Amino acid sequence: MGIDIKQVPSPAYVMDEMLLRKNLKLIKSVGDRAGVEIILAFKAFSLWPAFSIVREYIPGATASSVNEARLAFEEMGSPAHTYSPAYTEQDFPEIMRYSSHITFNSIAQYERFRPMLKSEATPISAGLRINPEYSEVSTDLYNPCSPGSRLGIPADQMPDHLPQGIEGLHFHALCESSSEELEKVLQNVEKKFGKHLTQIKWLNMGGGHLMTRKGYDVEHLIQLLKNFKEKWGIHIILEPGSAFAWETGILVAEVTDIVNNHGIKTAILNVSFTAHMPDCLEMPYKPVIRGAHQEPVEGLPTYRMGGNSCLAGDFIGDWSFNHPLKPGDRIVFEDMIHYTIVKTTMFNGVTHPSIAFWNDRTGLKMIRKFSYEDYKSRMG
Repeated sequence: MGIDIKQVPSPAYVMDEMLLRKNLKLIKSVGDRAGVEIILAFKAFSLWPAFSIVREYIPGATASSVNEARLAFEEMGSPAHTYSPAYTEQDFPEIMRYSSHITFNSIAQYERFRPMLKSEATPISAGLRINPEYSEVSTDLYNPCSPGSRLGIPADQMPDHLPQGIEGLHFHALCESSSEELEKVLQNVEKKFGKHLTQIKWLNMGGGHLMTRKGYDVEHLIQLLKNFKEKWGIHIILEPGSAFAWETGILVAEVTDIVNNHGIKTAILNVSFTAHMPDCLEMPYKPVIRGAHQEPVEGLPTYRMGGNSCLAGDFIGDWSFNHPLKPGDRIVFEDMIHYTIVKTTMFNGVTHPSIAFWNDRTGLKMIRKFSYEDYKSRMG
């Protein structure tokens, strides 16, 4: 049936439970068939009211901060696989409290916190993040293997023998990527870190495995993982984020005004790209609008989409529509759950979209409506 837009207040993010379950079933199937562990990366999807659904399929999560680790412990019901570019003495005791695995960005960081790990009553598996220095991610902002990257240890800085107590390695080199790209990364990992793979119990292959995207070669991924696991005899961990919430929901917005400047018509919306859809400007990418032509069509009403903040660059364009737009018309942005809700801000104090779930059987369920107090409380 799908989301009934008429029931949705604007602005609002709406996640479709059926679509989330569809992704979860596929991800669980990959993990089961390949014999690997797949966990949820909170950096892309940390909508914890949905975790009761996620836990039916996937038991664990990965964290990059104290808050994410605590969220995994409290709301996923399991300690986190935690990695951060840097830990502090202030945060590390809490990190240990909520983690089963902790990966360090440098050997110096590991040696600094190793005494604290050894004194912890509950054993924690320690790992090092490596940098394969190979990635096909084209946007530097999202490429962890770009020249001079601060993320991970290059092969020429790794000792022949891993420091005592290190049980695993972690790499991250993908971003909404294919299994073919993973295969090339693994070839580089084997070439540069082969001697280290014989010394570990587990290898975390990071995120960016967009296995729920249409056209992704799931069978190739499964065989690739099975072959690698058999060859090296180690436990394999994947931590995708986008794949969980890929195409599971929308952002419902509304036209508030139409302005015309030098022949460019802009539909001013009640949402902001910089505050509510930041990746559109950072990646950048042009989101799909339901019912619109993704590219301008000669002879049809064509509009730029403008956000409601005062940032001059808070706009994306252009789309064509079959009919002229007017104030009050709904604009539905597709695929706005992953990496969107987690990155929103309250810049300018513009109204933050509500969050809702949709179930074909029970209809719309409002999860959160944001208020003035949410905006005010961030500052004091």
